[in-house]
Amino acid sequence: MLVNFFPSQNGNPTQSSIPYTGSPLLLCWADARLFVKNAWSLVGIIHPWNQWLCGDLDELYPSVPNLICLALHGLLIVLQLAFLTSLPFLVVFPVATVAMYIAGVLVLNFAVCWLLNGSESSMESTVDLGSDRTRFKDERWIYLNGVSVGKHWLKGNLNRLALTFRRPITGIHNRTYGIIFDLIQCIIERNFIYPTMDIRNSYALIKDFVLSEGHTKIVLILHSQGGIEGGLILDWLLSEIPHDVIHKLEIYTFGSAANHFNNPHRHSTYMRLSQSSTVTSHNTTAVHHIEHYASDGDFVARWGVLSFATMRNRYMGRIFVRSGMGHLLNQHYLNAMFPLDKNKRVCEDNSFMDAEVSFTSDGAAEKARDEVFETLLHNGNGGVSAIVEDTCSPVEPVSLSRAESILAAELTRKKPKVKDFSRLWEYRNGGIPDDQRWSSF
Repeated sequence: MLVNFFPSQNGNPTQSSIPYTGSPLLLCWADARLFVKNAWSLVGIIHPWNQWLCGDLDELYPSVPNLICLALHGLLIVLQLAFLTSLPFLVVFPVATVAMYIAGVLVLNFAVCWLLNGSESSMESTVDLGSDRTRFKDERWIYLNGVSVGKHWLKGNLNRLALTFRRPITGIHNRTYGIIFDLIQCIIERNFIYPTMDIRNSYALIKDFVLSEGHTKIVLILHSQGGIEGGLILDWLLSEIPHDVIHKLEIYTFGSAANHFNNPHRHSTYMRLSQSSTVTSHNTTAVHHIEHYASDGDFVARWGVLSFATMRNRYMGRIFVRSGMGHLLNQHYLNAMFPLDKNKRVCEDNSFMDAEVSFTSDGAAEKARDEVFETLLHNGNGGVSAIVEDTCSPVEPVSLSRAESILAAELTRKKPKVKDFSRLWEYRNGGIPDDQRWSSF
């Protein structure tokens, strides 16, 4: 299997386009067209639905709490569709009647959502990490969830991430208002660049963590709508906090729905060097490292990162594209990219991280669409495809010992694998990336 890979854009301001700074109405129209264009991949949001590699941590596993969440979401879908369908017919009723009707629907919607969300605005992972829980006191790992996630699924996400990276995870709850209303909220957030209260509360908390002198590294993990909110939070951080402080921040997204991701160079000299060289050092940008992970059959990823990263836009960060379907964080992304063994440790060998990467983008998008039915038959796993725009190998360390020279020579004789490009992979099972090696790319 080959994996699609996009290197980070170099951040040339002349290539910062109209998309996310243009007319909100035109952006909404473009989003509608993008929705229709990628509608074939809607089935890829929840498929495969019956692969439960982590048991009750998987969102669609038939446990009682999961079934309750699914039932409540089903109720919200029916309620919201009926409400939106009824709106044109309200013109024949008195204003007072219309106001009471709308208020009643919103109160009922809020009551159901309260059952899903609870009252907590943030949560902590609760799995037992043993001695690993206190090993990384100078780090802070933060997770911002996507659409339709209530308190139960948020807790599952946090515990799955904690098992994957063997670190405590703080979750900032992006509260759900039902899948359809969440989608409307996504459109408002990314096209009107409007920070909702969830974004404002998240920004205040993340800003405190970044400014804390007790933390030398802040790792922000974003999923789905969390990518939109994280991108807006990053915009605010870049405008208020010195870039040498933001440099302690690292960002990793899964199935991001964002339409932009800024990460300017810290000095104009760095920007000129990046434009004249095929190798861009992440040490020259404000955020230390950004990586995006997506599946080419995931509608949300196609509506977000996979469309906007290839446009004339500012979408910074490396992009890894898995050939397959599924949008749920635990059941689809983490199980495919960071699978756990029976001891709840990340498997050192898996089909995604061991996959080879190649350097061509010809026909990849069309291939994913044409093979959608074949992908469905293969439990969400797609065929062979690859995209790597940068032919320079980023696996060569800055300075090589004899052993490292042998390893580098080995890598030049064979195609590099996903794990050679992925910094997030090096955090698995409580690992620590080699910053000297990563400072070169």
